[in-house]
Amino acid sequence: MSDLVLTRHQGAPGLTALAGYEQVGGYRSLRRAIEMGPEAIAAEVKASGLRGRGGAAFPTATKWSFLPKDSFPRYLCVNADESEPGCFKDRVLMEEYPHQLLEGVLIAAFALQVNHAFIYIRGEYRSQRELLERAVQEARQAGYGGPNVLGSGWDCELMVHGGAGAYICGEETALLDSLEGRRGQPRLKPPFPAVKGLYGQPTVVNNVETLSNLPFIVAEGGARYAALGTEASPGTRLFCVSGHVERPGTFEVPMGKTTFRDLLEMAGGVWRGRQFKAMQPGGGSMQILGPQHLDLPLDFKAVADAGSSLGAGALVIMDDSTCLVNVAMRLVDFYRHESCGKCVPCREGTYFESELMHRLEAGLATKAELTNLADICANMDGRCFCPLGDTATWFVMSAYRMFPEEFESHCGAGRCPVREPLAVAV
Repeated sequence: MSDLVLTRHQGAPGLTALAGYEQVGGYRSLRRAIEMGPEAIAAEVKASGLRGRGGAAFPTATKWSFLPKDSFPRYLCVNADESEPGCFKDRVLMEEYPHQLLEGVLIAAFALQVNHAFIYIRGEYRSQRELLERAVQEARQAGYGGPNVLGSGWDCELMVHGGAGAYICGEETALLDSLEGRRGQPRLKPPFPAVKGLYGQPTVVNNVETLSNLPFIVAEGGARYAALGTEASPGTRLFCVSGHVERPGTFEVPMGKTTFRDLLEMAGGVWRGRQFKAMQPGGGSMQILGPQHLDLPLDFKAVADAGSSLGAGALVIMDDSTCLVNVAMRLVDFYRHESCGKCVPCREGTYFESELMHRLEAGLATKAELTNLADICANMDGRCFCPLGDTATWFVMSAYRMFPEEFESHCGAGRCPVREPLAVAV
């Protein structure tokens, strides 16, 4: 039996259409789930050890259990607002396996006794949104969605809702505000969405990859899914590998049994014969790791102990020609642009952080100014209304700690001393 879950049907023809998905057993898990009942589904999800694949890695079954038992209506929201720099795995799942996602959404909705589920998709994913909308229509016409799903007496309406291109809407409460037609800004917690979410009702927000695992878990059992990984990190996971590699792509691997070096080799190694310098293990917001971490397993605790996180599952490789000051500057610019402006530490902190990083990259900052970087970041990390402001400091400070000489060499240099100057045609 294959050790793949999400991509086990890769290569089968016509998977984006209902007929093709049904040919590989599509929607059999939904039928089985309805026969099992909500409590049995939740038990299998708990046995699977499935953790959220959006970045926080919170246990899925535990998140579901927070819903008040007798409070209705309740909602399920799918977070497809994939905007983390370096991350594109959810896009792949929606492009290649849209019905697998919908089946997972319906299984979760039945387990939670939800009658309305929303897929909130990133605004830039226009073709993916159209593909999902067609898949929803196909599923509804076949009786998998809408009224009286598969004759069970249970109704479930699916709606695909496009965002407007705001990174902040990947934060679950900002997503809910956007769904309600408000400006996408994070809410004060508590109350958490499980108690007071969409339209003030109990709501579960799960990531695309998280829910796409459910058809396999229902079909093969939670124990089988868990055994694909390790006890500490069960199951498999999709990892995006990009940056300075020969073959960027998305790879499904067993958790805890695969190392960063394995992933790098799957992507063809460091490009152009250059040497590995550093990596972001979980997307643009995660702390940097170096050559000494290449043999770390893809395990939540192991990576946390190394001072970083698997985050959204986006591995960005940097070769020895990379200027980490330049990378940090561009990431800070991204967070400055995407800050919703709701809280002062993030709104003002990202501004001052960006201004300083531009001076540093140009070789104009002094060493005295460089010391201000730690102060700016200290006044942001842990003091912002939501994690956006915190994460805007993580890569910068971790790169500074790991490569202090590189940062200091920029001070007063008058230019970037790492990157080769661009050739100018005469």
